[in-house]
Amino acid sequence: MSVITLTTDFGTGSPYVAAMKGVILSINPDVTLVDLSHDVPAQDIRHGAMVLDSVSPRFPPGTIHVAVVDPGVGTERAIVYARMGGQQYIAPDNGLLSRLAERHRPEQLIRLANAEYWLPEVSHTFHGRDIMAPVAAHLARGVPPERLGPPQEGLVAIQWLRVHRGERRLEGAVEEIDSYGNLITNITAEMLEGRPTDERACVICNIYETFGIYRTYAEQPPGTLVAIIGSTGRLELAVVGDNAASRLGIEVGMPVIVAWE
Repeated sequence: MSVITLTTDFGTGSPYVAAMKGVILSINPDVTLVDLSHDVPAQDIRHGAMVLDSVSPRFPPGTIHVAVVDPGVGTERAIVYARMGGQQYIAPDNGLLSRLAERHRPEQLIRLANAEYWLPEVSHTFHGRDIMAPVAAHLARGVPPERLGPPQEGLVAIQWLRVHRGERRLEGAVEEIDSYGNLITNITAEMLEGRPTDERACVICNIYETFGIYRTYAEQPPGTLVAIIGSTGRLELAVVGDNAASRLGIEVGMPVIVAWE
C-alpha cells in the first residue's frame, strides 16, 4: 500500500485538508494518508521546508510527500515532482524543497505540466487540491513520473542561516521554535563533537546565558534555562517546565553563541 503525506499551512481541522484527502481517495482509495503537519505558520516557506527536512526522511522509501505552503499560488511559479533521498515530493518550487535538496541532490526533477493528471477544473487559488493531490494519487497508482511533465534543471533555493566556527566558539542562530517554545538552533551535535559539553561550555542567546550542554531537560530544576541536544540532532535552549520563547522574548533569527574558555 502506498503512503502519501500532507504538509500544509492550512491549520489543524481546516476543510481544505479534507478536500485534498477527498480528491486523493476518490482517485486511489487504497493509499495510506498521513498528516505531517498542518500548523506551518501561514505562508512560512522556511518553516515548511524545515518540517519536511526533519520528518519526511523517516518514512518508508518511496513515500509521496505533498507539501502546500504556497503564497505564490496562481502565479507562474512551477509545481514540481522531485525524487531525492529515496523519497518522492510534490510541492510548489518556491524554496519549500530547498532544505532537503542541500542534503540530498535530486535524482529526478519534473515540472508538473500534464493536465491529464489534474482535476478537470483548476482554481487559481487551490492548486493543492486541484493539481498536487490528484498527481500524488495517480503516482500512487503507478503512473510514471515522466508522464507528469518535462524535466526541470534545478530548484528555487532559500538562503539558510550558517554557523560560523572558531577555535573557541560557534556562532549560530535560533532556526525554529517548537510547539513547547523551545529554541532550536542551527548548531548541530556534529559541530560540538570533540568540544567540552560540561560547564566550560557557555551558551548565550540575546542577554541570557547558561553553562553546560545536557542530555535531558530534567537534569536542571524547573524554571532554569538549559541547553541540550534535542531529537533533531541540533542544540536547543529551553526553560524547564516553561515556554522559553515567550518567557525570554526570543524570536527566530536571534544569534546563539557557544563559547569555551
